[in-house]
Amino acid sequence: MSLKVIELNDSAVRVGDEQGLIATSPGFALAVGKLLELGDEAKRQARLHPTSSYNKFWHHLSMEPLAHPNDQVRHFADLAYAHLLHLAELAEIDDDIIFAVPGNFTHQQLAILLGLTRQSPFNAVGVVDSAVVGAVNDTSQEKSVIFADIQLHQVVLTKMMVVDQRLNTDSVIEVPGVGTQNFMELMMELVTGLFIQQCRFNPQHNAESEQQLYNQLPLWLQQDDDDKNSLLLELKTDSAVYQAKMPKQSLVDILNGYYKKIEQQLAALTAEQQGQVLISQAMGELPGLVAALSHFSGLKVADETTISKNCLQYQEVIAGDAGGIHLVSALPLPGKASTNIANTATQECNNNESPTHALYSNQAFGLGELEIRNSATLNGQGTAANTLTLSIGGLPEFLGKIDNEGDQFFLVCGEHGAVVNDKKVAGKQKLNLGDRVSFDASLDDIRLIQVRNG
Repeated sequence: MSLKVIELNDSAVRVGDEQGLIATSPGFALAVGKLLELGDEAKRQARLHPTSSYNKFWHHLSMEPLAHPNDQVRHFADLAYAHLLHLAELAEIDDDIIFAVPGNFTHQQLAILLGLTRQSPFNAVGVVDSAVVGAVNDTSQEKSVIFADIQLHQVVLTKMMVVDQRLNTDSVIEVPGVGTQNFMELMMELVTGLFIQQCRFNPQHNAESEQQLYNQLPLWLQQDDDDKNSLLLELKTDSAVYQAKMPKQSLVDILNGYYKKIEQQLAALTAEQQGQVLISQAMGELPGLVAALSHFSGLKVADETTISKNCLQYQEVIAGDAGGIHLVSALPLPGKASTNIANTATQECNNNESPTHALYSNQAFGLGELEIRNSATLNGQGTAANTLTLSIGGLPEFLGKIDNEGDQFFLVCGEHGAVVNDKKVAGKQKLNLGDRVSFDASLDDIRLIQVRNG
């Protein structure tokens, strides 16, 4: 099987291989009863079931309990895992993959991502900063380059510097409130006003017509007809067909407020040194954005397959070695390959991010010689500081212990064995940040977390 690339951008998670783009899936999930829809299907129904729709599970990836969990969804990590499985089925992923992740991903989120991947039908062999791999072949003769990409809820600007013939991540700026969802909401307000003015019809007066408006808007923006000044908008209901015209200039004018927020942050990043400005194809397709940013020298729109193609080109550098998977935040410029780049320009994603505590029943227990016992006492209430006590009928008193050897942690199972990340284990099992340990499917997991000082 060929190596595949998963580009994690919640606006459109992409899967590609040597043949090109295989599949895209937006970061939407819909949990209604026992039904869980992911991607495009969930997005097409989000306005019909607003309280059951989720689109921030990649943006705020964590294992913090949701305010209103249900049988299918306890936290955002559950939805992220379900989306990974959806992508695996959609793109027939069952072998090695490389993740390209945005520069604003935290170490904790990366650890969770790799923990989820270990339970998936594919195997992650590398993780790379999507901005670095997206820009590495477009630096020309510049000393710096900025890669701008749009997510569902924000724009991420990554500044990179050329040092010793390598492109290195320098700084990352998030511009909140200007993601694709924010643009959609703003454009829906404009279009609703036009339908009310021209047709006396409010497309947001019920969920069905609002969802139709949301689904149709991207198609309207792709119109390429003889009218260079306006877009023709059409909505159908059971009783009528409504048509309105939207002046293209009115659309650009209303979006300019958001464009200025992006422009201000780009100006701050280029104040000391002008360089290449590279924007993603999704950003380049926003009406009037390229014109609004045209005063930046070297402005270029990247192709949507650039990140995937470059990941495959640099796969030997990105792929993890025997020491584990690393977040690659620097790459050699074309023709400047270095055999030591993976060691000198990467950052540990799992080895440096060790767990410090075991979380169970809203209590955190410090790791290091932590015994896990079974008795009639209330779940999670240990009889000693180094004892975590569960209450599970039919199981022995001693369930296991977590030992530390240097900076590594191991689960030593009792005679009953254990379940780590949904897989039955026995004997001694290495544990990593984000792992889940249980002894009975009906009970909550013990989760390996990191508590930081300060």
